[in-house]
Amino acid sequence: MTQIQEPETAGEQGPGAVVFDQGTTDRARAIIARYPVPRSALLPMLHLVQSVEGHVSTAGIAFCADLLDLTAAEVSAVATFYTMYKRKPCGEHLVSVCTNTLCAALGGDDIYARLRDHLGADGKPLGHEETSGEPGAPGSITLEHAECLAACDLAPVVQVNYEYFDNQTPDGALEMVKSLQAGEKPHPTRGAPLTDFRQAELQLAGFFEGRDADLDGPSAAPETLRGASLAAERGWTAPAMPEKAEFPPLPEKK
Repeated sequence: MTQIQEPETAGEQGPGAVVFDQGTTDRARAIIARYPVPRSALLPMLHLVQSVEGHVSTAGIAFCADLLDLTAAEVSAVATFYTMYKRKPCGEHLVSVCTNTLCAALGGDDIYARLRDHLGADGKPLGHEETSGEPGAPGSITLEHAECLAACDLAPVVQVNYEYFDNQTPDGALEMVKSLQAGEKPHPTRGAPLTDFRQAELQLAGFFEGRDADLDGPSAAPETLRGASLAAERGWTAPAMPEKAEFPPLPEKK
């Protein structure tokens, strides 16, 4: 069992001792074994840490650094670069509202504002990556505004634990969040059945464990495939690449 002592810091709750049990350590070693170079396992290992803690704590960083023979600074650099790794404990569900250009213009900003007001307290809207309720407790929600979620043809979109809810409206998104708070799990527009944040993180680490059904369901919407379908109907194809294509020489670096 790996046990790491750390001082309690702002945004990290619970006792100073954070324990990663033998099962977690075994999973981490299984992740490392997937790669020829151990440090390549860092990204899925950070997801594994989040599946245990609900975020990436100082102890989680030390856990990864120890197993991968990296410094804490090297692990921290990765954990703070990617927004999927959270430094504060998350709620049972992570709700991400796309507020990039197209989604914002089609209602994403209004959706985010509506959810902030609903999830806030004492007349104050909930802030970015803040949690309504006790982190990890049933019905707790962490809300964030997100950059492009790669579904512009279905804008505005909201994700719950990285599953898509397409063509949202402020009213529809509010009802969806209320159902999450009530313990329900509305079905995403496409993709896997909804789970909670920690289970989603375990899957991102590569462990599905009895959730093979999560691979069922449509992974792409008709809107996304419309261009490919039209091309197939009309026999459109891309020009073939010559076997020995000649490319212009690259300019010399000065």
